[in-house]
Amino acid sequence: MPGPGPHLMYTLAVGTGLMGVSKGRFTPHHCLIYAVNAFLGPDIGSFSEWLTSTIGMGQSLGSRIMDIIHHPLYYILILGIPLSVFYSWLSKVALQKGFLSALSGVPLSRLQCLLLISAGALSHFFLDHLFEENGHSTTFTWIISTGWWEGRAPVNSEAVIVVGILCTCLLGGFIYINRTKPGKVGSQSGNSLQLIGVIASLYCLWCASQIYWRSPRQPAVGEEADLGVLIFLTIYFFLPHFLCIAAMHPKESSPFSEELPL
Repeated sequence: MPGPGPHLMYTLAVGTGLMGVSKGRFTPHHCLIYAVNAFLGPDIGSFSEWLTSTIGMGQSLGSRIMDIIHHPLYYILILGIPLSVFYSWLSKVALQKGFLSALSGVPLSRLQCLLLISAGALSHFFLDHLFEENGHSTTFTWIISTGWWEGRAPVNSEAVIVVGILCTCLLGGFIYINRTKPGKVGSQSGNSLQLIGVIASLYCLWCASQIYWRSPRQPAVGEEADLGVLIFLTIYFFLPHFLCIAAMHPKESSPFSEELPL
């Protein structure tokens, strides 16, 4: 299982990158809350397990806390709201006291903090699911199970046609949406994301139909575990980054704003 170093370095690097490209909308306040909830976040259960055994309260209580908190969903549901209130207050204090700068001059709202807490928890498990339990975690085992491991995958003409059509539509649609024409870049980006979402959904539907609904099962895309990979990346890689972007300050925020619309 990755230790605190990789969790902290990964999320701080992502946050620093967002700070650089967002022109001040993603602040050091955003970056630290995101990183802390990936670094300590769900692993606070491990700390509780160590603490209770150290002070003589027994390991069973700490293990129970660990089992509940060390989870991508339960961590958010149980601690998300209390922590968002605390981090929002801390952001305001840090800004007023000059402990931490922010170009916007605006502290984080509770909703922004909740989005960053959720992003941090999911990013924590992005590393955990890939690199814990000697490569045999439940999630990683499921990802691999969506591939084909019964010898060499047979040639499936249906898969070639379906995957070829979907990939052609994805590339062709992207070129069409982003062709040279008067328009807003934001609109093109939004339409491109919608296109990717639709094609990805159809791609996953095809893979699931071949793996789980067809009898006997046959390889969806040769030997590749595309279904597991796409779902894993959507939940643990793209979603945290989307939440970080959603938590950014709006463009119209100013040092005189008392409350954000988020």
